[in-house]
Parts: sequence; structure tokens; C-alpha cells
Amino acid sequence: MEKRPFVTKDQIAQLVKTIPTPFHIYDEKAMRENVRKIKKAFAWNKGYKEYFAVKANPNPYIIKILHEEGCGCDCSSLTELMLSNALDINGREIMFSSNATPAEEYVYAKKIGATINLDDITHIDFLEKCAGIPEVISCRFNPGGTFQITNGIMDNPGDAKYGMTKPQMFEAFKILKEKGVKEFGIHAFLCSNTLTNLYYPLLAKVLFELAVELHTELGVHIGFINLSGGVGIPYRPEDEANDIEKIAEGVHKVYDEVLVPAGMGDVAIYTEMGRFIMGPYGALVTTAIHEKHTHKEYIGCDACAANLMRPAMYGAYHHITVLGKEDAPCDHVYDVTGSLCENNDKFAIDRALPKIDMGDYIYIHDTGAHGYSMGYNYNGRLRSAEVLLQEDGTMKLIRRAETPKDYFATFDFSDILSKMDYNI
Repeated sequence: MEKRPFVTKDQIAQLVKTIPTPFHIYDEKAMRENVRKIKKAFAWNKGYKEYFAVKANPNPYIIKILHEEGCGCDCSSLTELMLSNALDINGREIMFSSNATPAEEYVYAKKIGATINLDDITHIDFLEKCAGIPEVISCRFNPGGTFQITNGIMDNPGDAKYGMTKPQMFEAFKILKEKGVKEFGIHAFLCSNTLTNLYYPLLAKVLFELAVELHTELGVHIGFINLSGGVGIPYRPEDEANDIEKIAEGVHKVYDEVLVPAGMGDVAIYTEMGRFIMGPYGALVTTAIHEKHTHKEYIGCDACAANLMRPAMYGAYHHITVLGKEDAPCDHVYDVTGSLCENNDKFAIDRALPKIDMGDYIYIHDTGAHGYSMGYNYNGRLRSAEVLLQEDGTMKLIRRAETPKDYFATFDFSDILSKMDYNI
């Protein structure tokens, strides 16, 4: 699959007159079309709902757009709950899936009516004491062991910190039913960034069969089953993209095979596809500002791992296009780096690219999810701006870049930095 930028060099050259690089930019039209495609694929399920994983991209402009397309919010912290509620997204439009959760977060989640997804059986007592048990609740399942597709091991849930064992799920549902819960949900996240149409259907089979057992043995009402996230995107050009229609068809088939015969054909299906929804529709745009010729050829950018940490943290691949040179031969090999005092601050290592000249705009693909949101301030580096390419082709600033004043703002209780000079 060829990867092409959704903006041109000329568009970026015009934009940087008012918003300098680096910045993350998002494609509104493409993200809306993607959500509509997902909803259409799962339309066979009357109660289907996508809960966008706020952690993937916690920009209120993005969340508002996705909410207009029918998405709820999957939140995992107090600030994500606050953000969603401020956008008038609350009640059962929020799934609160957290772990090692502070009491005040449960209190707030219950206050705004979010559906709480308990990570552990011990959290029942904790929740009851700090906020009370709601009538609708979900529990997170971890089957342990390894999760396999055909002969390949996809991931190792047994090593994950999330979720309850099967015996704990039965005990939790029994306790919660006794405490007045009327409607239950089941949630699981077993694999990350999968590139196979089989993941959701296989996960669905595991959860559907568990749901039937819980319903049959305990007499509980299972209202929804949340397949969570894990549906990946093709970061590399040679990767084959997932087909959401085939994925939904696979889940539908298992639904009809397992739930419908058990009299559970009214169970709603939920998903939380942050990466699949937003990943391909964002990019980090940075400028080449230095070149270095030592033991290797280096290109230094005005962005760094503080703007996109996945390559440094995971060794993750992000494709790179030099804007204006999309069709030029990739006859140079570079390490593309940032300015952090860390040797892993590299967007690409030994990457074949066209000749890069100082001032070239470097477009780093697929940063729409877990790009800006994983940013940090190491070395005192500041977070970048975010820009929206609107449906009409115009550009809109949806988050300004941080300033030194923002960085030092948490010392506002003290006069220790009273001589700070912000006139730079």
C-alpha cells in the first residue's frame, strides 16, 4: 500500500506563516468517513456503539467531531472524564475503564453517570465504600495464558496487569447481583494493534461464551459486551490494512452461533477503536534544520520524541515522506533525529529517503492516535500545536503550542522564578 500525505508542500508552506513547525495535523473528512464506515459495518447489532479511546487523542475538537458522528468516550482517568463531561458527553455515553483507580475518580464517574468497568474483584468493595454500587456495571476479563490465532501467538494476556480471572468474574457477578446491579457488561482487551480480521471474531467468541455461562449459572442480565480496542493500522506501506466489514461480519457470525441460541440476541456490542479511528488521519509535520555527516548521515528536525515518542519508546515504525519529493528516488540513507539528549530520540534509523535539504518539510505518517497524547516535557521541550484540516480544505488551530510560561506555570505558588525572562 502506498502512503501519501493528505496535505501538500504548498499547503504546509502557507500554514507555517502563522503556525510554525512542528505540529500535528488531522484530516477531518477522512476521520468522519472512517467512523461512518465502522458504524455501517456493525449496523446489524441494534445496540452497537463505538466508544472512542480518549487516551488516543484527547483533543476536545477531535472528540466533538467524533461525538457528532455518534461516538461515545472511553475514559481511563479523572481528566478524561472531565473533558468528556465538559463536551456534554456523559451518562452511558462514557465507559470508564481504569486500573489502580483513586477513589475520587470513581466518585466523579458515578456522579456523571459513566458506565464503570471494574478491573479487579477487590474494586467492588472499594467502589461501594467510596461511591456506591450503580445498577449498571461492567467487569474486565483476562483469560490468562496466550492468545493465539491459527499457529501464531498474538499476545500474552497472562502477563497483563488488567482484568479478572474466570473464577473471579463469576464471583464478582454474584456479589454485584446481590448488591443490586441490574445490568452487566463484559470487557476484554487481549492484543494491541492487530493486523488481522480474525482478532475481534475470536475475542468475541471467548466473551460470548463467557456471557452465556454467566447468564445461565447466575441468572444475570448481560446488556453489553465490549470488545475494546486492539484493531490495528498498517504503519508500514507493505502492511495489509484490516477490513472492518469483514471484521464485523466475523463478529456477527459468532454472535448468531453463540448468543442467539442462548436467547441473548439483544446484547449490545461495544468497541473502543482509538487507533483504528484516528491513527492514519494524523501526521506530525516537522522541518529539517540540521544535517550531520559523521559515522552515519543524520537529519536533525525541530520535532523530537517529546512530540512523538512511539519510535523512541517502542522502536515503532512511522513512515516518512519529504513533502514536495513524494516521487523522488529514495537514494539516501538517514537517521532522522530530534534534539533530546537521548540517543533513542530518532524517528527513523537507516531509512532510505530522497535527498533532504535544510528547510524541507518532513511528514511523519500515522500520528493521529497515541501521537500528541503521549507527549512529555523532558529536557524542557514543549508540546507542539495541533491543526485540523477541515472538510472545506481550510486549516484551523485546535491547540496552540506550549510556551515557556506554560512549562513553568506550576511554580505560580512561589516567587522563586520571579526573575524569569519570558521576552525571548
